[in-house]
Amino acid sequence: MDLRVLKQDKDYVELEVIGEGHTMCNVIRKEIYNEKGDIIAGYNIEHPLVSNPKMIVKGDKPVKLILNAVDRLKDKNKELRIKLKKI
Repeated sequence: MDLRVLKQDKDYVELEVIGEGHTMCNVIRKEIYNEKGDIIAGYNIEHPLVSNPKMIVKGDKPVKLILNAVDRLKDKNKELRIKLKKI
């Protein structure tokens, strides 16, 4: 996965997520909403066969919001792995 910053400001970031689709973007978007504060997060894929998703996050320190969401998702994945290994 590669990222391309399309627009960035102190409270806004728009990224092109290269090589991913709905699955990755939707999970990150949903996890961002677990943060406190006034946040807008979403993504759009113009055409699923020829377009990369564009993710938009608006809030205080939007890149940090994304990083925090990804860190929490990593922890959840580790926890899931541990539980699955016990089966």
